[in-house]
Amino acid sequence: MKWYIPDCFWHSKSNGVFVSHEAICILNTNDTPVKVNITLYFEDRDKLPGYSVEVGAERTLHIRMDQLKNTDGTPVPQDTPYAAVVECEKNITIQYTRVDTSQPEMAIATAII
Repeated sequence: MKWYIPDCFWHSKSNGVFVSHEAICILNTNDTPVKVNITLYFEDRDKLPGYSVEVGAERTLHIRMDQLKNTDGTPVPQDTPYAAVVECEKNITIQYTRVDTSQPEMAIATAII
């Protein structure tokens, strides 16, 4: 199964109190753990595969994209538009959230995919 998040962006500027970040939240209602793979796509460079997590059976996991690294140790780049493709062998529920604190008026956007 695949889920697509076409509009991702992690801003490097934060207001000092709250950190700008993105999160992909996963709900696994299956009775077994699931491995979730994430591949990042860009406008001007090759894709970045190798981001993966395991979500326990009947658990949720909140993946902070500013803390995620792929198998090569590459973090998610800041100030760069990208898209994410989330893949898993079983049905899971995905929620994407962006918290932008680059201005005094914070903004939050979220979508269940």
